[in-house]
Amino acid sequence: MLLLTGEYQHVIDNKGRVLVSNKLRSQIDADEHGSNFYLVLGANGILCLYPEKYFEQIVLAGTPKATAPDETVAFERISFALAGKVELDSQGRLLLNEKLRNRAGLKNNVTLVGVRDHIELWNCDHWEQYLADHMAQYQKQMSQARQTTLQKQNQEL
Repeated sequence: MLLLTGEYQHVIDNKGRVLVSNKLRSQIDADEHGSNFYLVLGANGILCLYPEKYFEQIVLAGTPKATAPDETVAFERISFALAGKVELDSQGRLLLNEKLRNRAGLKNNVTLVGVRDHIELWNCDHWEQYLADHMAQYQKQMSQARQTTLQKQNQEL
C-alpha cells in the first residue's frame, strides 16, 4: 500500500528543476511502485507526480465511466497528452518545463504535498489558501473519523 504524507516547501531553480524531498521519496518502495514517475496535470489544474507502477495500474484499470463515447475519447486524449514519464536526477530533482509550470500556476516557490498515492506540486500561496479554505471542513472530518475509530475499538473490547 502506498501512503505518501507531508508537505515540503522547495524552490524551482533557474533551470526549471525542483527537489523532490528525500522524506517523500523514501516513502515509496521502488520495487513495488517503480523508481520513475509520471507527471500528470490532475484535478483542479494541480500537477501530480505518480510512481510509475501505480500510475500504470490506474491507467490499466480503465477510464472513468462516461455518459457518451466522445467523453471517453476526450478523457483519454487529454489525460495521456498531459501525462509524461519522468525521471529524477541523481540529486532527486525533477525537471518541470515552462508550459507545465504555467498550466499549473507554479511560480518559484512550490509546496510538495504527499496525498496518499501521489505527490502534488502546488504554488505555495495557492496551497496556503487551500488550507485556509478547507481547514474547518478537515477538522470536522478528522474529529468524526477519530470518533468512529474509537467507537469501533470500544466495541471490540
